[in-house]
Amino acid sequence: MSTGAGALDRPLTVVPPGERGATRIADRVVAKIASQAAREAVGTLPPDAGRPSASVVVHHEVAHVRIQLELGYPCDIGARCRKVRHQVVERVSTLAGMQVPEVVVQVERLHLDAALGAVQGRTQ
Repeated sequence: MSTGAGALDRPLTVVPPGERGATRIADRVVAKIASQAAREAVGTLPPDAGRPSASVVVHHEVAHVRIQLELGYPCDIGARCRKVRHQVVERVSTLAGMQVPEVVVQVERLHLDAALGAVQGRTQ
């Protein structure tokens, strides 16, 4: 009857780190990181605005990101989109270790500030 002790007598094989395997981060995980980064960058949204969402395609540790968001209006739309791009690149690079050469920001809807709408006689 074998006790398996022979297996312990063999020296352990040390496998170099590059040959141990790979970690793959799913596209949907990167999309969650990107959408959270967009939420952080956008800041406070109007009460009826939807939360930013993201879609991502990852190929060879390079993430191509598309962000869909809604913004309050009036605002500097270009500056807010730049801030979103910067935050998404920084977060995905830091948390997922991926390059992000492209972040497309798509503004789906602008929400008129309620006070401005009342002054102009508009209702929502």
